[in-house]
Amino acid sequence: MNQGNDTGISEFLLMGFSDEQELQPLIFVFFLSMYLITVFGNLLIILGVSSDSHLHTPMYFFLSNLSFVDICFTSTTIPKMLWNIQTHSKVITYEECIIQMYFFVIFAVLDIFLLTVMAYDRFVAICHPLLYTVIMNPRLCVLLVLASWIMSLLHSFLQSLMVLRLSFCTDLQIPHFFCELNQMVQLACSDTFLNNMMMCFAAVLLGVGSLTGIIYSYSKIVSSIYGLSSAYGRYKAFSTCASHLSIVSLFYCTSLGVYLNSAATRSSHSNAEASVMYTLVTPMLNPFIYSLRNKDIKRALKMFFGMMSIKRCLSFL
Repeated sequence: MNQGNDTGISEFLLMGFSDEQELQPLIFVFFLSMYLITVFGNLLIILGVSSDSHLHTPMYFFLSNLSFVDICFTSTTIPKMLWNIQTHSKVITYEECIIQMYFFVIFAVLDIFLLTVMAYDRFVAICHPLLYTVIMNPRLCVLLVLASWIMSLLHSFLQSLMVLRLSFCTDLQIPHFFCELNQMVQLACSDTFLNNMMMCFAAVLLGVGSLTGIIYSYSKIVSSIYGLSSAYGRYKAFSTCASHLSIVSLFYCTSLGVYLNSAATRSSHSNAEASVMYTLVTPMLNPFIYSLRNKDIKRALKMFFGMMSIKRCLSFL
């Protein structure tokens, strides 16, 4: 296509993973399965935490919020991709693209904030156990989550406004399976200096800042654990952090992998495939990591389904 400036564009083309038609049914089934597992698994975490009063603690409060955000995170991108595959279309309207980008940024930033807050929660629990209930009181927990939502909403709103001021070329092919912020900026024909500066500032402030906070929290946790005299005490203290540390490692390693892959190659399919790791694989694995390693979650789910079975039996009487 010829390049040109067009401020009245109405739609983009999401290029997705492959142009080969025979692969589309396989891609559809693969991503539909992963999406359903993600939604169902994270819903189980939310149901388990909400149904068991013993799990009404700061750690599980943050975990249930993370599960909710992960459901929303994947739901901003995967359903539209599946719909396009099913209808044999690559089109997404300009309005849909902006809305998808807006919500994607919200939930991506919320993931970062919640992982940081959960690291702080484990830091207080391990390093200041006697003051834990005082410091991590219900009011502070709600304020931390509320502040995370407000900052994510404001950040996404600002980024979206920066994109809305851009004019786009007539070549409107997005080399991705969703409207990713960086890809949108690269398509613009107008000056993107402010957009690039804003994205770099956000990456440093949010990504590097949160990761620094997480590393600091866990460095203090590790030093406190090694200071315990009891081997059982060290094991118990580390086991409470293992699930969260696994998710943090998975999230940041996959995000870094996507960044390095994008820097190393210009292939649209390659970049899209790499992005699947943090947009779908990480949210899908979160429930497995927590449920397989966490006896409290498994007990709560057994109690929940046990109560559901009893109620179902009573309804037939």
